[in-house]
Amino acid sequence: MSNKILLLSVRPKYAVKLFNETKKVELRRLKPNVSTGDFVLVYVSSPVKAVSGIFYVENIIQDTPSKLWDKVKTLAGISKIEFKEYYQNCNLGYGIFLKKSEDFKPPISLEIIKKKWKNFHPPQSYKYLSYPELECLKGMALKADE
Repeated sequence: MSNKILLLSVRPKYAVKLFNETKKVELRRLKPNVSTGDFVLVYVSSPVKAVSGIFYVENIIQDTPSKLWDKVKTLAGISKIEFKEYYQNCNLGYGIFLKKSEDFKPPISLEIIKKKWKNFHPPQSYKYLSYPELECLKGMALKADE
């Protein structure tokens, strides 16, 4: 399997939008090494502190913030003011377009993850996972469903 698996930290208000499909592109200041078809697990930051779902990468674009805004303003689930604040002092911005998203019901709490994965630390921005780590999280999601 050649697909990469990214664990992406997202603020709660944007995670909700990702999974209710009002946000179809995730914005980043740094470009993660992912491409079309790769997996992105969503870690929702404080106060939620849980892995809440997964999406597949449809496409990634890179542009100056002003040109990026023109391309994503109706898809990013963010106001122009928030966008400008986020990209302040940045020359480039990146947009990760979602192909398909699925939320975990219930989400996998950080507490549960740390009980089964002793050295797990949620990412500040993002980190890459191995297939065994993905399978471990999927197993936790299935057990949380029971």
